[in-house]
Amino acid sequence: MRIIAGRWRGVPLATVGKGDPGAHLRPTPDRVRESLFSMLTHRDVIEGAQVLDLFAGTGALGFEALSRGAERVVFVENGRVGQRLISENMAKLQAGGAAALMRGDATRLGAKAQGPFDLVFLDPPYGKGLGQKALGAVHGWLRPGALVVWEEERVMDAPVGYAAVDTRRFGTAHLTLLEAVA
Repeated sequence: MRIIAGRWRGVPLATVGKGDPGAHLRPTPDRVRESLFSMLTHRDVIEGAQVLDLFAGTGALGFEALSRGAERVVFVENGRVGQRLISENMAKLQAGGAAALMRGDATRLGAKAQGPFDLVFLDPPYGKGLGQKALGAVHGWLRPGALVVWEEERVMDAPVGYAAVDTRRFGTAHLTLLEAVA
């Protein structure tokens, strides 16, 4: 796994290989990240963005956003393997000033706002209903109009407070794009 474009283009990231089912780590493949970031670049949402990466895993999506011009990324990860990988990647990329790791459950973040955020990556363990809970937990942390990229095993319906924008399928992964509404 590597950074695809931007200032860190080609830099390999710390990885768990094809994934770690026990830790629910399922890295988004380079091909999917490339397509996703092409869509985000077309929507002009990366440059200067405040990014929230929920269920961050290795942090590949957030680091790709930083590489392409996002201002800041907050990674939320509760697994020890994922936390270690994100910390290793932060050190490797020397991204400490623009990146922060919140060690905790993305579905129970509390009222202390870290945002407001413009862009959210949401890649929960598939089929457990955690995406809906996380979106409820962070809604107050988002700017109106913030874009949410939700990766799941199927297209997801927009929960209350969000509007569907687009959907894409990449093999077994489905990306649902949502917009935060007031």
